[in-house]
Amino acid sequence: MSLVDLGRDARMQRTWLLVLDFEGLTPPGRPPEPIEVAATKLEYRSGSLVEIDRFESLIQPPAGIPVTWRERAAGFTPAMLTAAPPAREVMATLDRLLPAPDDEAASWPYRVVAHGAATERTLIYGQRQHCPNLAATPLLDNVRLARTVLTGLAHHGLSDVARHLGIPIPTNRHRAMADVELTVTVLTRLLEQGPWRSLHDLERDARLEPKHPTTDTAEQESLF
Repeated sequence: MSLVDLGRDARMQRTWLLVLDFEGLTPPGRPPEPIEVAATKLEYRSGSLVEIDRFESLIQPPAGIPVTWRERAAGFTPAMLTAAPPAREVMATLDRLLPAPDDEAASWPYRVVAHGAATERTLIYGQRQHCPNLAATPLLDNVRLARTVLTGLAHHGLSDVARHLGIPIPTNRHRAMADVELTVTVLTRLLEQGPWRSLHDLERDARLEPKHPTTDTAEQESLF
């Protein structure tokens, strides 16, 4: 299979992919809080995925949530996060990458792609008031795509899959844009090797619905 085959699907031709990654804090007994987000917006052109827009920003977490050694190891400091814009501002800007179609009867033309998309879904849900279009967008879980293609691999974390495919791991892994760019590279390789011929095929294997108040949280994954 190839991206050319997948690109022949009419629905796929009308769909933009927003590859997304959050970095976040998970304070004990509280929902996770984003501290950085990055996204790249892709479309199909001549049988390949082409970036048409991108966005990245630090996010100021609520007061009183400490930056742990894990975030410090990735390069985050309390000072840089204190100086960052608040989540409501960042998420509203990100939401503008997904404008509603002019034709209200048209199907929603976006899919969010993330590696471990349940985590991104939870963080989006927590900010849903500031990003209504993003919060309404179905997701494709890159982990599920990897499990379909790499059936013999024991672990399907982003670094595990990248190493298996011979893709270099960036030195700034666990920063949002570095992880987005790595996810795009992994996604492209999986789409080239996988059995999918249509958006329907991708959604059959990897779709996650947007999170709603009644969504079961038992399936949430944490891949920070």
